[in-house]
Amino acid sequence: EVQLQASGGGLVQAGGSLRLSCSASGFTFDEYAIGWFRQAPGKEREAVSCINISDGSTFYGQSVAGRVTISSDSAKKSVYLQMSSLNAEDTAVYYCAAIRPYGRNWYLAWHVAGEYDYWGQGTQVTVSS
Repeated sequence: EVQLQASGGGLVQAGGSLRLSCSASGFTFDEYAIGWFRQAPGKEREAVSCINISDGSTFYGQSVAGRVTISSDSAKKSVYLQMSSLNAEDTAVYYCAAIRPYGRNWYLAWHVAGEYDYWGQGTQVTVSS
């Protein structure tokens, strides 16, 4: 059974930092890319970041570039999202998802939620101002 377990969310003050974790099981971890998305109430799901496990290539959304770092640990089948300089606009439910990176241009769609094969449940991040 495929499982993606996101954790690490919580309440943090503006300007603070938080590290989210995504633990994967039930599929060949190294053959996938893992992405983070977020969704705030009344807003569309937004791509935050993605990492291709096999080659370590990373991608970031414009709204978070420079404030987040994505990393992975193949031994633990986990992906991490380190977020800093958080503000109220970062408040959302954060989801991790897995996409199979077919073809060398797969990364052009890293930000498209519909391209992902598996999704985990979300973890709530709330930034207080």
